[in-house]
Amino acid sequence: MPTLRWYFDFVSPYSYLHWQKVKRLPQFEHIQPVPIAFGAVLHHLGNLGPAEIPAKRRFMYRQLLWTAQAEGTLLRFPPGHPFNPLAALRLCLAAGASTEAVDVLFDWIWRDGHAADSAPALREPATRLGISDVEAAIGEPAIKEQLRRNTDAAIEAGVFGVPTLAIDGELFWGNDTHPLMAAVLDDPGLLDRPDWQQAVALPMAVQRSR
Repeated sequence: MPTLRWYFDFVSPYSYLHWQKVKRLPQFEHIQPVPIAFGAVLHHLGNLGPAEIPAKRRFMYRQLLWTAQAEGTLLRFPPGHPFNPLAALRLCLAAGASTEAVDVLFDWIWRDGHAADSAPALREPATRLGISDVEAAIGEPAIKEQLRRNTDAAIEAGVFGVPTLAIDGELFWGNDTHPLMAAVLDDPGLLDRPDWQQAVALPMAVQRSR
């Protein structure tokens, strides 16, 4: 079984949608959820988040609602978006980044539409995860450091968006590319197809200056 890491951030509704499908994969028990700070990835790349571009934001929210309905997944937006996800990410890590922790927090934010940007907002999901002192849990230096390490490792691996499934170092990004991820999980030899190899080796004919 290849090494499988699923990089995500609770600020991403696409991560929520994709998580519902990831859980149905035959390989799910071998997939390690990895919470990362997507904002730090964007900063590293010099990119804006999709919800920070007004026209893209309008399109994205409509497309999200359509996709959720088409996929049969409940989706309710939190009070504001984008929001600061650090508290939720740290709480997830404090709870061991377990399947239950990811489920509880995604459901709290994107299924039920609650805020998740502060310790008070996260008291109820924290209680469900057996954590009584949210402030202490998310303020723990080791938890903060773990999130930094996760994010730095994601950047080093080449992650540029969430959700991303890394299959032995090969990155597969986005809720809409789930069928491709599943196909490669079932047959890793797809990556060795001559036409795929030729495509990824294609030289860049021009580069824009920044």
